[in-house]
Amino acid sequence: MTDEAMCPVAVLIDYQDWQQIEKILVAYQSQQKQEFNLNQYAGVIQLTQDPLEYQQQIRDE
Repeated sequence: MTDEAMCPVAVLIDYQDWQQIEKILVAYQSQQKQEFNLNQYAGVIQLTQDPLEYQQQIRDE
């Protein structure tokens, strides 16, 4: 559906399609609620330069 300026304002879909979308959204949201532990990545990379010094150096270029 479009408005007077032919800009889209709504989309019509079948109810069965809407139910499938709802199921997908519920599954996605349940995955997002899982705790993400950043500590598992601690110490993975070894830096050769202080990050703040590097940032200043890049900004000065």
